[in-house]
Amino acid sequence: MKRKTTLAPIAAAIVFSFSVSTVYGFEPLVTPSVDDMVLYDDEENTQAEIDLGKTLFFDNRLSSNHKQNCATCHDPEKGFSDGMATGFGTEGNKLERNSPQLYNLGWSSIFMWDGREPTLESQALGPIQAAGEMNLPIPELLTRLNAVEGYRKLFKDVYEIDEITADAVGRAIAAFERSIIVDNTPFDQFLAGDKSAMSESAQRGLAVFSGKGNCAQCHDGANFTDDSFHNLGFGGDNHDKGRAAITGDVSQTGAFKTPGLRNIEFSAPYMHDGSIATLESVVDYYNRGGSGGEHTSDIIKPLQLTQVEQQDLVAFLKSLSQDITITVPKIPN
Repeated sequence: MKRKTTLAPIAAAIVFSFSVSTVYGFEPLVTPSVDDMVLYDDEENTQAEIDLGKTLFFDNRLSSNHKQNCATCHDPEKGFSDGMATGFGTEGNKLERNSPQLYNLGWSSIFMWDGREPTLESQALGPIQAAGEMNLPIPELLTRLNAVEGYRKLFKDVYEIDEITADAVGRAIAAFERSIIVDNTPFDQFLAGDKSAMSESAQRGLAVFSGKGNCAQCHDGANFTDDSFHNLGFGGDNHDKGRAAITGDVSQTGAFKTPGLRNIEFSAPYMHDGSIATLESVVDYYNRGGSGGEHTSDIIKPLQLTQVEQQDLVAFLKSLSQDITITVPKIPN
């Protein structure tokens, strides 16, 4: 006779995991709604605008020496990251921070690891002109794009402009990035009523995530991020000041933005400096209470999770995954 497994304890844990959001003040873990997306001038992006931004995203014209495009560091095949701890600029120089993934950025209100960009549009232009990254001054970018008849026509069709502007370039790339949406994962299917979509281990992991693991203290809401900044107890204390370099607040030294967790399985390695290789190691790091670096946030403390609880937590994180297929577009000559 086969042993019958009851899901009643797991179901109870799930109910608990949502109820504690009220007790501890974090946003409920839900499926993102397009109605809540942050839009440029509250205007929905058209498909033509998204397609234009996608073309720019893959165009090497956006780097000074024509060797890089946005997808160099944000490769769809590598979870919109680059698979390296820290990548390289277009001149071959080593970068200081990990390339963050781009999923569900349309719901964010602040960008970059240190939060220096306030909009998705300004974020799109930042790396293009950054000396250590794509190293292309915006005036030179506009000269290049305006010299291409195919681009002039596309921008005319989308924005009704005769001359390509920086604002239009930022809007187009942001429109494409806003279209990179993860909202149909096993977790979302589970929330919609398919109780078989998540494994029992992942369901237990959800309870750990929301309760004992204290993960939802920072990774909350529809996209599993508070869009805030925390020092996790390692790196950043000596040379990379993180958020403090932007705000001037010494207490934010080594604090970096909380990344969203949707499709986090695909964008290893992890942390702002890419110093942790796997999700299992990330969970182990938090379970140990970090490494005690200066200015460590007071929410980083030993969790005393069992080995099974750690495995369940990783299973839950992997239930936030959804395959996204991006076809590389034809670049105008």
